[in-house]
Amino acid sequence: MSLSHQLLGQSREHLVPFGQHFIHPAIQSDLQRLCTAAEDAGFDLTIASSFRDFERQRLIWNNKFLGNRPVLDAIEQPIDISKLSTLELCHAILRFSALPGASRHHWGTDLDIFDANAVDKKYQLKLEQQEYQANGPFYAFNHWLDLHLGDFGFFRPYARYQGGVASEPWHISHQMQSQLMASAYDLTMLEAQITEHEVEGKTTLLEHLPTIYQTFITNICQP
Repeated sequence: MSLSHQLLGQSREHLVPFGQHFIHPAIQSDLQRLCTAAEDAGFDLTIASSFRDFERQRLIWNNKFLGNRPVLDAIEQPIDISKLSTLELCHAILRFSALPGASRHHWGTDLDIFDANAVDKKYQLKLEQQEYQANGPFYAFNHWLDLHLGDFGFFRPYARYQGGVASEPWHISHQMQSQLMASAYDLTMLEAQITEHEVEGKTTLLEHLPTIYQTFITNICQP
């Protein structure tokens, strides 16, 4: 499979197993070092989500667009999508969910993580901001990541809201490898992918894709 297939989530041939998950081999050593350091600090760094292919991301997108999964506002409350225009709905979904073909999880360089030591096995993980804030179960872990994540070659592309994707303190990315992937990715590639597949809201997405690309895809917090 070509690099474009990897970037668009259409291949997993470039991945290696890491526990029950799959990651890009270039991040394996740094991720293991990060996990070991977290363990030494009293945390159990656990992966909630790693590689996610195009079809999985398309299912998430389409279900949100059709109202089969909740769409959340900036304070993580469900939105009545019947009151939104198609473009407003696309923007609302993009706050927390990437376009299929444009998710950094396609690359194997990005992970959603939490501290399993902070909760019991019955805990229903939400991956919401409040879990990582003061009084949340992962607040101490979040603070530790603030201090040490960069020491192991990782950063948080959505560390803060800057007009596109909401703050996602659980989402980490391998700095070097994700930058290599991002440099090979472009708008034309994404446009062709959406055109060729059944993605809800396709007409509106394609009409506004340059702005969406700039606002929600390349607009990340730098390391």
